[in-house]
Order: sequence, then C-alpha cells, then structure tokens
Amino acid sequence: MIKNRLLSAAVFAAIVLPTSAMATNGYFMMGNGTKANGRAGVGIGMADSAISGADNPAAMVRVGNRFDFGIQVFSPDREAEIINNPLFNYNDNGNNDGPFYIPEGGFNYMLSDDMSIGLSVVGTGDMNTNYDNLALFNFTLMPVVSTTGINLEQVRILPTLSYMINDKHSVGVSLQIAYQEFKAWGLSNFTATGIPGQLSQAPDKLSKNTRDNAWGFGLSLGWQGQLTDQLTVGMTYNSEVDMDEFDDYRGLFAEDGSLDIPENYGIGIAFQANDQLLLAFDVQQINYSDVDSIANPLQSGQCGFGISGGCLSVPANYLGTDNGSGFGWDDMTVYKLGIEYQWNKELTLRAGYSHADQPIDKDQTMFNILAPAVEDHATIGMTYVLPNQSEISMFYMHAFEEEVKGSNSIPDAFVGGDANIKMSQDAFGVAYGWDF
Repeated sequence: MIKNRLLSAAVFAAIVLPTSAMATNGYFMMGNGTKANGRAGVGIGMADSAISGADNPAAMVRVGNRFDFGIQVFSPDREAEIINNPLFNYNDNGNNDGPFYIPEGGFNYMLSDDMSIGLSVVGTGDMNTNYDNLALFNFTLMPVVSTTGINLEQVRILPTLSYMINDKHSVGVSLQIAYQEFKAWGLSNFTATGIPGQLSQAPDKLSKNTRDNAWGFGLSLGWQGQLTDQLTVGMTYNSEVDMDEFDDYRGLFAEDGSLDIPENYGIGIAFQANDQLLLAFDVQQINYSDVDSIANPLQSGQCGFGISGGCLSVPANYLGTDNGSGFGWDDMTVYKLGIEYQWNKELTLRAGYSHADQPIDKDQTMFNILAPAVEDHATIGMTYVLPNQSEISMFYMHAFEEEVKGSNSIPDAFVGGDANIKMSQDAFGVAYGWDF
C-alpha cells in the first residue's frame, strides 16, 4: 500500500509540477535522471536507477526492485538582438521566467529473476522564453510595452516491461505516454492585415490564448548486452510520439497545431576499465526533420510579382498550414562522454561532456528568438550510500554560451535585418533512491 501511494505521488508530481524550461539538445533534455546527468546524459549502456528505463527500457531488469525520485533546478540565460531593421531594433534577455523545477521519478519491480515491470516519469523537453518590450514585429513606430514568449512543457510516462534473455543480454519495451502544455503571447502582429499582411490560417488561434494541452503515444525498444566482462553495449529506439493537435494554436504550428515528439535512437557503450574506473559513451540521433512544426523553414522570399509579404503571405504557406513556417531546425546528432570513479564503497564520483551540432541555421534565427539552443555541456556528479543503504545523488551542469548570428534571417516582408540569439544554462539536481 505504501509503495502504491509513493508511486502515485511521483506520477502526480511529474504531471502537475511546473516543468517549464529551455531544454538543451534542441528541446530534448540532456539526459534522464540525476545519475545519468552527472555523466552528461550518458545512459544507454547503463543500468543504475529506476529512471534508467527512460534511456533504455532493457536496463530495468538489471536494476532490481528499486524506487528513485528527484528534482532538477534549471536556470537558462537567453538573449535576443534585432539589428539593421529600419523600424524596430531590440536587445534584451528573455529571462523573465525561471529558474525552473523539473521532477523525476521511477519504480521497478522484479516479477521473476529474469523479468521486471517498471515505470519511469521524466521531463522530455521544454521551451520557455519571456522577453520584455518585444512585439514581433512592431510597425507602429511607437513604444512597445508588452512581453513576448512561449512556454512548452512536456513529460513522458513510461510503463516498461524488461526481460533477461540469458545472463548476458536483456531486452525491453516501453509505452511512451506523453503529455504537453503550450502557451504563446506577444505574437499578435502575425495576425495583422497591413504590413506584411495576413500570415496565419487562423489569426485568432495564434497568440494570447490560454494554455492548451495534448496527449500522445509512442513506443520505445531497447537492448543491452554484456559482450565481455568489461564491456556492455546498449541500443535504443524511440518512435515519434503522435501528439494530439493544439487546437488553440492551430494558427501557429504547422499541420493545424501539431507538435509531435521526434523519433530518436542511439547506441551506448560502458567499459569497466578496472574496479574503480568506468568509461561510457553514447551517440544519439534526433530527427527533428520529421516534425513539420519544428523543421519547416521560415517561408521567406518573393513568391510572385506584386506579393508584398513574400512567401509568408501566400495562403498555402500561412502559419498553421502544412507548409507553414516552423523553427527550421536540422536533425541533430549528440555525442556524450561520461566517467565514473568509485572513490570508496560509499562514494561514487562522476563527470561528463556532451556536444551536438547547432540545429538552428543562420537564416532561421527570427522565430528562434523564441527557442534558442546550445551545443556543449560539462557536468559533475556524485552518489553517496547512506548507512541504511539508500542513496543520495547530485549533479551540476553548465551549458556553455552559444550565439547564432543571423544572416538574411528577417524577411523583406518585415523590412529586413537580422536576429541574433544567445543562450547559456546551469542546472543542479538531487535525487534519492533505494532498493527494496
């Protein structure tokens, strides 16, 4: 009964607590769980908590009977600049909101020596910006007193079945149950009928609306194999999560308000160099190009003689249509390197570094004022075993400042110029776990 109540409380907290943030690898989080985050998100070839199933469902049967919960304090620093625009120049930060608190939780139960069921609840990815006096874009030549921003919150609930094929190899499958909320404000100029003209298929479903929510479902598959006494390899595949449409924002997101979670997959290795030192490495591929509302480029340029708004004001390219402008993100490959050192029987130390190519091209920075991204993260972490054999884990992450300077990024329909975006991040997490 106590276990059931604890599990219910963890699931409720993960859904209800505010999890708004600006994620790191595009809008994906760096990693899942405090232990993995101490290794810069490395987890595909690892099995060390009941949250490990979020990285690889095949890990859960190796975890045993276990419960974990924790929270991350996430603090992004985002800035935007608009230059060389004759009607509107701007330089400020989008930090009116934050820091953000992101919960995590997991539970695993062994049905037999070679089979387990479990549940992991994690924040998948989020986006948040909130700028003062930025009305994209102001053509009134009058002072603007307003805020502009977006808030996206996502959580994945992962019921998992995991099975040991033999003493070396395990497989697992998770149902991805995803929930997300979204709100946007300060985008009313995209509903204008003057310069540059109508830009949305549903101008009343674009900005200043209340929070809208959506549910979706997908599938995760995983394998882990101990190839030698020292080397473990893992592979994982997460299907695209088909989300319900945001009906209140069908004039903003392509495909009538659709914002699916992209397909992603990866491979990881963990090498036990000696009794104290472990080296681990993950490669993750995130296919943003499969989700039109994320991948569609800004529809700019001239689409016919006499069309003052360019491609943006062609009805087939209105915001919210299948061809409607998105964030223009490229697919992303993420490389993560983690190290663990067993200092003594109570204390484990961790460190890690991850790198990914910037998903935002220089000509796509205008909309990404609302959603900047970073490339490089460095982390440290630790786990300490308490006298009752439960554990407390911590991590700290710093994402180095990344700037994307726009080049031909503001269309002539908005009188030209460029948008420059910049962001860095810090995060601290703590978690508690125990075997039962």
